[in-house]
Amino acid sequence: MSDISDDDNEISFAVKLLGRVEVVRSEGMQILNEAVQSLKKPDKESTEKLQKKNKVSLFLSMSGIDILEHKTKFMLYTCPLSSVSFCAVIPTTPKVFGFVAKHPAADMYHCYLFQSKKFSHLLVSIIGDAFRATKREERLRGGGRDLIVEALRHKNKVLQRENAELRMRLSASGD
Repeated sequence: MSDISDDDNEISFAVKLLGRVEVVRSEGMQILNEAVQSLKKPDKESTEKLQKKNKVSLFLSMSGIDILEHKTKFMLYTCPLSSVSFCAVIPTTPKVFGFVAKHPAADMYHCYLFQSKKFSHLLVSIIGDAFRATKREERLRGGGRDLIVEALRHKNKVLQRENAELRMRLSASGD
């Protein structure tokens, strides 16, 4: 089940959170498979396996992915889309999908694993589309800034030439 909000362009899905695992690399199917395996044999330092699969609301917007407890709407995790580096469905378990995101404060990556009976492929596709759209928007904004900077540099050169001409006229009239 999903809900789409037109006000802030976000979509939410009810899924089961399997856990969050610290991973060594930022992308690759092997990372997701290793994360699934570590959930089966948890290491207390690097794995946050949940005692029972928690039903969560996965909110996806152009700014990021928010993971909230389904009943209380308590924020468990938030990941800006710019920090997400990989997202895929586990091929051996098509109901399980995950994404890898860089921790905002530390130099580490976490893999978030979920289970969805119907929406795993759709969610991976939507996360990928949102990620690509965000990157495209950043490039366009960055490109716009480059044009503004170039325009200001050109204007600065024109004003410097004009200033130099006025100084020459002033010094010529003063002599």
